[in-house]
Amino acid sequence: MQVPATFAYERADSVPHAIALLERYGPDARIVAGGHSLIPMMKLRLAQPEALIDINGLAGELGRVAVEGDELAIGALVRHAELLDSATATDLFPIFRDAERVIADPIVRNRGTVGGSLCQGDPSEDLAAVFAALHATAVIQGPGGVRHVPIRDFHRGPYETAVEPNELLIQLRVPVRPGTGSAYEKVERRVGDWPVAAAGAVLTVEDGVITRAGVGLTAVGAEGFRAPEAEELLVGRPPDAEAFAAAGRVAAEHCEPHADQRGPADYKRHLAAELTRRALTTAAGRI
Repeated sequence: MQVPATFAYERADSVPHAIALLERYGPDARIVAGGHSLIPMMKLRLAQPEALIDINGLAGELGRVAVEGDELAIGALVRHAELLDSATATDLFPIFRDAERVIADPIVRNRGTVGGSLCQGDPSEDLAAVFAALHATAVIQGPGGVRHVPIRDFHRGPYETAVEPNELLIQLRVPVRPGTGSAYEKVERRVGDWPVAAAGAVLTVEDGVITRAGVGLTAVGAEGFRAPEAEELLVGRPPDAEAFAAAGRVAAEHCEPHADQRGPADYKRHLAAELTRRALTTAAGRI
């Protein structure tokens, strides 16, 4: 039987209360909401926090999806299933529908949260590539107030993020622009598995030319889950098959996949190119 080590449990009743609890318990405290990643790690004693700060009571503050001005705001406590069911989010950005349909299984999607997925910082996490492609911004609150961090600077390495021990990710903000299409493509060994490789694409087109591009990659060793060289290649070009194939090749050249139980590095690099091409093609068709 797998049994976690002893830990304290606190239930936060507001964001400031959660932050105060994080300060009280220090860097060995952990936030728990869905717990679908943290709890299994605790049972295997790969993680042994001294305290769990439960934020499930903060859905009123952190569980909203809404358009605010020219941005889509997604609370960190929004469940995967809620994001999948949100027409507000998926009509604007079909990339959310593409990705959420292939994340784990209904049990995980009903419990796991957007913020939890991003804060876990798993190198194979789907939503990290999605939000990187969207050029989103993470809103983080701590004792000193609120700060905004570009999502591309949010992940600092495997399982390491820009959120300090006494801070809480409270929201993701995505810029809304007319003439934008998006898509996500993933190859997995079996339904609900982590990706062998996956790519997200977001394109904005004006007067027949790509004016802004976002390409996110996961499970292939792309720094910050992004492919800036491919994005630079796309801007200023017509959204056609030649540009998308070239962007896929460039994305594959600049990532660093590693061989593991999901496949050899060369296969993953091939997938990075092909999935980028497919995601860009689908995104362009959705504008």
